[in-house]
Amino acid sequence: MPAGRHFLQIPGPSNVPDRILRAMDFPTMDHRGPAFTDVGRTALDGMKWVFGTESRVVIYPSSGTGAWEAALLNTLSPGDTVLMYETGHFAFLWQELAKRLGLTPISIEGDWRSGADPEAIEARLREDTAHEIKAVCIVHNETSTGSVSPVAKIRKAIDAANHPALFMVDTISSLASIDYRHDEWGVDVSVSGSQKGLMLPPGLSFNAISEKAIEASKSAGLVKSYWAWEEMFGPNDKGSFPYTPATNMLYGLNESLAMLKEQGLDTVFARHRHHGAAARAAVEAWELEVLCNDPESYSGVLTAVLMPEGHSADAFRAVTLRNYNMSLGNGLSKIADRVFRIGHLGDFNDLMLCGTLAGIEMGLRDAGVPHKVGGVQAAMDVLGSRHEDARAAAE
Repeated sequence: MPAGRHFLQIPGPSNVPDRILRAMDFPTMDHRGPAFTDVGRTALDGMKWVFGTESRVVIYPSSGTGAWEAALLNTLSPGDTVLMYETGHFAFLWQELAKRLGLTPISIEGDWRSGADPEAIEARLREDTAHEIKAVCIVHNETSTGSVSPVAKIRKAIDAANHPALFMVDTISSLASIDYRHDEWGVDVSVSGSQKGLMLPPGLSFNAISEKAIEASKSAGLVKSYWAWEEMFGPNDKGSFPYTPATNMLYGLNESLAMLKEQGLDTVFARHRHHGAAARAAVEAWELEVLCNDPESYSGVLTAVLMPEGHSADAFRAVTLRNYNMSLGNGLSKIADRVFRIGHLGDFNDLMLCGTLAGIEMGLRDAGVPHKVGGVQAAMDVLGSRHEDARAAAE
């Protein structure tokens, strides 16, 4: 067993803070008893705050894939057409899930190096004069590529096309890491999970639901049971759930919410932005290439790095794991073995980023990957500038 703590620097599941682990390490209570209602209400109300909504949020004991399915099942009918933008692996998987549910997805193919294009979405909706498209689905932060889609601009594009489609957004790796505003940006269903910015283990997923989506659910024809929103609403109003909840995960969620409130979401978002900028500075100094090639789409959650031609990302990752006990994210599907992904999300600070980048720079050396030295110093310069700015503002 290697000495020291393992560096888990994949883009989720993220590291779980000791404070949350301690909060989960309590006896399971009676989820039908009076004491549980405070736990349930705190979790449900807190998630409204994180999503930025006054409408309903439902919580499932599931992975984020379950919340994908719930969003579609509750609002659509067999054969409905859904417009989906392929920004990467996870956008593609959501599209495949839609097919299996009996929907008809239309894909706008992206290059996997940027976010969704609002103009392309608007143009496709304008062509749909019969309004056959019932929903537009995008991934806010594409975890496979490190590219962010402009949710607010896409809402404006849908409105400019005067199209009635529901707007659904996957926030699984962006929620509580990148600025997100369900109500203000006019999203109908926001999908998320516990294992990224919320700093929890995998096991909880979420739907934030607009009134328009609730109205659509009343006539939706896809078969559902476990995922049914209407089964949630009555019990949720009392702080409970229609079936056994993941009680100890909810303990952890409430501790996560407390931590986020103590820090302030604006502070959390700024930290992620700064760490993304520092990681990209390191990649540039190494003379490697960031997969996301659109500065407007840069992510504060992760940085995906292209390997030089002829070099295996997986071989490099294996060397780094063996020599430095650090896990980095792998490339998925179309970019398998072509990229490695640096996670810098959740409970993460400047020193952790410097340690991560030092491990990568040593791993590049050990794996014989062509690069320039000095990535860690470049990142340190970016990180130091933030503190200089803070000092100057205080003077």
